[in-house]
Amino acid sequence: MPTTTDVFDKARTHERVLQLRAARDIDAVPYFRRLESATAPVVEMEGQPRIMLGSNNYLGLTSDPRVIEGAHDAIRRYGTGVTGSRLLNGTLDLHLELEQELAEWFGTEDAIVYTTGHQANLGAIGTILGPGDTVVVDSGDHASILDGVILSRAKMRVFRHNRLDLLEKRLQQAESDGGGIMVVVDGVFSMEGDVAPLPQIADLAERYGARLMVDEAHGLGVLGARGAGASELLGVEDRVDLRMATFSKSLASCGGVIAGPTDVIDFLRIQSRPFLFTASAVPAAVGSALAAVRVCRSDEGRALFARVLDNAAYLNAGLRSLGFHTVEPTALPDGSVVATPVVPVLVADDWKAALMWKALYEEGVYVNVALHPAVPPGGALLRTSVMATHERSQLDEAIAKFASVKRSFEAEHGPLPGPLAA
Repeated sequence: MPTTTDVFDKARTHERVLQLRAARDIDAVPYFRRLESATAPVVEMEGQPRIMLGSNNYLGLTSDPRVIEGAHDAIRRYGTGVTGSRLLNGTLDLHLELEQELAEWFGTEDAIVYTTGHQANLGAIGTILGPGDTVVVDSGDHASILDGVILSRAKMRVFRHNRLDLLEKRLQQAESDGGGIMVVVDGVFSMEGDVAPLPQIADLAERYGARLMVDEAHGLGVLGARGAGASELLGVEDRVDLRMATFSKSLASCGGVIAGPTDVIDFLRIQSRPFLFTASAVPAAVGSALAAVRVCRSDEGRALFARVLDNAAYLNAGLRSLGFHTVEPTALPDGSVVATPVVPVLVADDWKAALMWKALYEEGVYVNVALHPAVPPGGALLRTSVMATHERSQLDEAIAKFASVKRSFEAEHGPLPGPLAA
């Protein structure tokens, strides 16, 4: 007898349908807005110039002539695509050069390049772990990490964001699960913008015999003297077993990498389904990423790292001075603090976040909006981010726009969460 259940029903009845329809009616949908220029500090979006505070182009390298020429050179030599997986006809000398450069930058034995960052997490976690193993993850970890756990069919134990006492409790529980244990955390959390307490996490992982993997997507090209990420900044590179990063942030391209011991990387090369059954990254993406890595590893790279962190601290302090609830800069072991390029502004309410976004957009400032499940329920926020190439005058203008919007918004909708809000 035919089924009476239509699998398409969920598309018509899911919880966001009415909310999305209402937001569209007042042009307050913050997603899928049309970008009409390169991702620079000021962009053209839907016919108007807007200060870009929603890009992960942390070093501003998407417009760097050397990075653009890297893409052009790759296209001239290899064409627009390789039309095959890395396993078969899709490995170029550019892939091998990029893997070698990344391994040297990370200080690891080897590295493997995936077509996207999402696939890198999916491919590593989903391959290394199995149904008998346990993965311990921070509640703020990126969705691709959770997708990798689902693919692996390992048991997942989640601890509340950066709560080391709960991490230890999950590790204690994992001991009784049987099988291997791996702790996976973001180095810089993509929504919260804070840095994981990696020395303490490494201590706990070692105490319970767990492997440690760090996602450096938002730390590579930003943190550490070499720009090698949070693991370098916090001095735990030799205690982290696997490191992941993406090319779609500081490296001005698209792709992902897993860096670690040669035997593990070789295992991924022959067993990781997201690597084996995905078309190889197009030559332009590989060529531009390789050029960006070489900029980062030069003296100019260190200047860019310093500039983006300086801009991040300036924006963070400016928004806090206006009474917004932003992330606290992360305290480092040497007593200094660091504000990462991800500067979230807590709004709490989904509708208020959308309306705040609309007001800023109309004033010529683009930011991102994060709603549940990207953030916890009641944790809606405006996710701002800076580039090394932002001029101080541009940040001042954006901060002034935030101040103006906040005054009019609170007069109509009530107070927004302040700096001391929980």
